[in-house]
Amino acid sequence: MSSQWISVAASDGSGYFQGYLALPQSGKGPGLVIIQEIFGVNENIQKTADLFAEEGYVAFAPDIFWRQEPGLQMGYSAEERQKGLDLMAKLHESQTIADIQSAITALRGHSAVAGKVGVLGFCMGGKLAYLSACRTDADVAIGYYGVGLENYLAETLRCPLVLHIAADDLMVPPQAQQKVLAGLADNPLATTYVYPGAGHAFARIAGAHFHKPSALMAHDRSVSALKSAMG
Repeated sequence: MSSQWISVAASDGSGYFQGYLALPQSGKGPGLVIIQEIFGVNENIQKTADLFAEEGYVAFAPDIFWRQEPGLQMGYSAEERQKGLDLMAKLHESQTIADIQSAITALRGHSAVAGKVGVLGFCMGGKLAYLSACRTDADVAIGYYGVGLENYLAETLRCPLVLHIAADDLMVPPQAQQKVLAGLADNPLATTYVYPGAGHAFARIAGAHFHKPSALMAHDRSVSALKSAMG
């Protein structure tokens, strides 16, 4: 496996944003856009991209905050968390989805990408993965503990969607979880999994809320969904 930082042109002509690209050992594979949490494309997100590259995917983690503070890589202190929340609040939703589409398009044109391109995200990225399933040409989307999904249930899925929901997520209360589960229950494109005993950020490698059994199960299910949709 090898990795590098690459630049992608924004579709609105406003400039270029960077992202971390991890290549599988074979040098080729389907593409996968990894969407960050509020802490930037930090070491954890880079390791996550590496992990999916080991599974055979060309994994690209774009800098979602590039229009506000490019190159941001934060830890998980209270101050850094607040900064990330402040940056997230200033994101322009349609502009952010357009940037994700630019990342998808860049992967489709990359010499290492053979086949389709999916999207996978965590927390803020989980919500953006859901919206990517509705508003981009991604071939599959996977969201981990996305916040606020109950506000977007009227949108139409364009591709298969997998959601990993933490049963004990303090940021997504039971009422919101039930709305999402009920709203997607009859949608043939949607698959939802609930993880008892797991809290928000249960899949963050080495994080304070890491829940290994749930993280391993969710990863296996994610890889299965990616293989089913993209090979």
